[in-house]
Amino acid sequence: MPDADELVANALAAVRGTDVRQAERQLDQLMVGTGAADGATAVDAALVGRLVRGLSRLWPRGWQPADVDRIANRRLGGRAALLVRAAMAAQRRTQAEPVPAWWDDQLRALTADVSDDDVLASWTIAEGLDRADALRTAVDTLALVESLPPIAVLRPPPGTTGAVTARPAGATRSGSPMLDRVRALLAKAESTTFPAEAEALTAKAQELIARHSIDEALLAAGAERGDQPGGVRLSTDTPYAGAKALLVQEVAAANRCEAVWSDDLGFTTVLGWPADLVAVELLYTSLLVQATAAMLRGRAERRSGSGRRTKVWDESFLNAFALRIGERLRTATEAATDAADRAAAETAGAERLLPVLAARGEAVRERLDTLFPGVTRHRLSVRDAEGWSSGTSAADRASLDVGGARKPRQVPGGPDRRPPGRR
Repeated sequence: MPDADELVANALAAVRGTDVRQAERQLDQLMVGTGAADGATAVDAALVGRLVRGLSRLWPRGWQPADVDRIANRRLGGRAALLVRAAMAAQRRTQAEPVPAWWDDQLRALTADVSDDDVLASWTIAEGLDRADALRTAVDTLALVESLPPIAVLRPPPGTTGAVTARPAGATRSGSPMLDRVRALLAKAESTTFPAEAEALTAKAQELIARHSIDEALLAAGAERGDQPGGVRLSTDTPYAGAKALLVQEVAAANRCEAVWSDDLGFTTVLGWPADLVAVELLYTSLLVQATAAMLRGRAERRSGSGRRTKVWDESFLNAFALRIGERLRTATEAATDAADRAAAETAGAERLLPVLAARGEAVRERLDTLFPGVTRHRLSVRDAEGWSSGTSAADRASLDVGGARKPRQVPGGPDRRPPGRR
């Protein structure tokens, strides 16, 4: 009989192939095991050991725990993701130092913890699986982990120089009180049934964010820190992945960040300075909730028997919503920047603020060129004029200017208007 490692290798090769019967035969071999009294235990140990080694090879290739969890959920479902979490917790116990705090924070957020050394058996019992289903899922999970391509390294991974000393990409120096206010405003925007109130609250949140970002920029320039722009990955999974990617791009642009959409992997990478990255994540999460609620209301308001497919209408609605919101967020940011620049000119002479912001923007673009040298632009195609108009109206019922002084211009509809981002 082959040993456990060979049995796992054979099953993995069969799963990667196209012969379904061969894959089932190799799964049967895994069920039989090595023929020894502890054959099943040896197979489990071989599977988990190879899975842990596969995970450890992903970290220098740019992957983070949250990324692996997200793609396991996307491609294999929640059951496989739970196995990945358990394996990541097991791998963490053997991880070479140094390990950054943000890494452990991600694992804790995933509730990735294992008290039993027998990872596969504990997971099988917890999920209520028979052995055949457990082995099949474990092999599929291992095949996924070993097939993941390299992605951009956003932060030094565990065991490397700078893993602990690097400032977390999403950290903000002293922004907790401001962020609490922003979260409260966005929570109200998500819960209100009045679109005008939701947009005014979102505008106020963007105004606070913009002011805080300017303060951070000036303080960083004065302290002459050696920080570099960082990055975060935000889920832009199906359904309507393109519209979600467009929304990320619009929010990122309003907050002086760059966004790159990886459609095949189900996420968008946002590059920027720490306070700005926090802002993008908060706003995107809230606006996605608001956009979805507005879309569902819009569906109910459609003419009965219009004959239009829901998916096409939804995509056009969400695309128009994203572009309108992006325009308004940028308006709020520009207003805050102009006010801060005037104040800076009065207190410290002209040309103080804008050069600082320009330098930070250039640093973000350089980071983009370094991490994503081959990005391309993807053109936006509008296939439902009614959905486009409804989405624009949903995002246009109240001026983002909190005082209501100016009415924003209409976003024209039509095919191939503009690119939603890089990928």
